[in-house]
Amino acid sequence: MNSTLTAVMMAGLALGSALPAWASGHSPNGYQAPAADTITREGYTLVFINRQPDFDTTTRQRMIDAFFTVYPKEANRFNTHTAKKVVFTIDPDYDGVAATGNDTVRYNPKWLKAHPEDIDVVTHEAMHIVQAYTHPVPGWLTEGIADYVRYVFGVNNQKGNWRLPDLKPGQNYTNAYRITARFLVWMEKNYPGTVDSLDKAAREGKYTSRIWTTLTSKTVDELWQAYTQNPQLELTYR
Repeated sequence: MNSTLTAVMMAGLALGSALPAWASGHSPNGYQAPAADTITREGYTLVFINRQPDFDTTTRQRMIDAFFTVYPKEANRFNTHTAKKVVFTIDPDYDGVAATGNDTVRYNPKWLKAHPEDIDVVTHEAMHIVQAYTHPVPGWLTEGIADYVRYVFGVNNQKGNWRLPDLKPGQNYTNAYRITARFLVWMEKNYPGTVDSLDKAAREGKYTSRIWTTLTSKTVDELWQAYTQNPQLELTYR
């Protein structure tokens, strides 16, 4: 697809307008655009755009099912005002794993082909839409919360061989992703409601390092030190 056509499609989706005829693979002049399907369940809509002709249909369906399983749970717990319409694009031009912006998630089909059980990449990326942070928030916290949510709501982490790593020397809460997520699991065990409060403050532009002290009477560094002294957790994976 040329860049102009892509821009037109994404602009239309961002505005929430109906997809043009060519977006679902048909046009008067015979141009074959990427397959686009719109699925609505229980008040949420997913537009699934596939730009990889040989993308596995089973993986596609599992991604759709995962979205409609986890996204409502994420929304109900963290942000009931989250977007009601989300776009997934299978994008062979993207060379990362997945990236989220403007209620749209781009997925690398090569990654999904090589890691077909990594379905909970959907859970992580969908949480970024729920987060909807528009104010400065430390990246380690943003990604740590998303992986915390992947642990809590994930549907296929066990088969995907996705685990929260044991504490090791040299780690820090600022390492982000799974290392921060495990710390947040520990925080919820010892200070229930912390993750929800951190997420809410981040979304409202009220996050500062002082919030840890407000919530727990300890600084984040003091909490990390307590965690390193007693990091044991009983972790379960679905």
